[in-house]
Amino acid sequence: MTSVPERPARRHAVDAATFTELVESAAPGDWARPSPVAGWTALDIVAHLVGWSRGFLTGAGIELPALDVATDPAAAWQQHVADVQAVLDDPAGRVLSNPHTGDMPVDEAIDRFYTGDVWLHSWDLATALGREPDLGQDRCRAALAAMAPMEQLLRDSGQFGPAWPVADDASPQDRLVAFIGRDPAWRPDGGAGAEPLSRPTSGAPPR
Repeated sequence: MTSVPERPARRHAVDAATFTELVESAAPGDWARPSPVAGWTALDIVAHLVGWSRGFLTGAGIELPALDVATDPAAAWQQHVADVQAVLDDPAGRVLSNPHTGDMPVDEAIDRFYTGDVWLHSWDLATALGREPDLGQDRCRAALAAMAPMEQLLRDSGQFGPAWPVADDASPQDRLVAFIGRDPAWRPDGGAGAEPLSRPTSGAPPR
């Protein structure tokens, strides 16, 4: 990942495609594998992204049917991506209202609160599946620079665990992963897990 598209619709298409590749690469037995988020399996990562964001969109009057992630994670994810992409491709002037975020155009709300979540959770899913995650070093550096000034607010939100210590020469990706509460060295074959993410309440966008 060398650059980030500027338009929300394109940014989601790119990040969702990366996550989709991971979902489609998983064998049936992979969904029970542990993830870097303590207490979550690989399946829980997909269910989390699908569940909270569909509830979030009700703030824009968008009622999407529930999806059975557990029965067929790949099919559920593909449908979810198509549903979100359709909203981004034609936002139709809709405004999303949420007590945590205020009012904003629905495409901006998806871009600000959901697409980045897909991007970050791709590290979790890749790691859970034993793949080598690549979030893009420049993008990680920029994301960390934007989040660091808000660290206490982010910690207080309950969406991130405590930061993990990293070496002074750690890569931007490892620094970002550690900042959001993951152990960059975690591996599914016995590495230490991260502090759990809080499961979001309805309508509260996680980060």
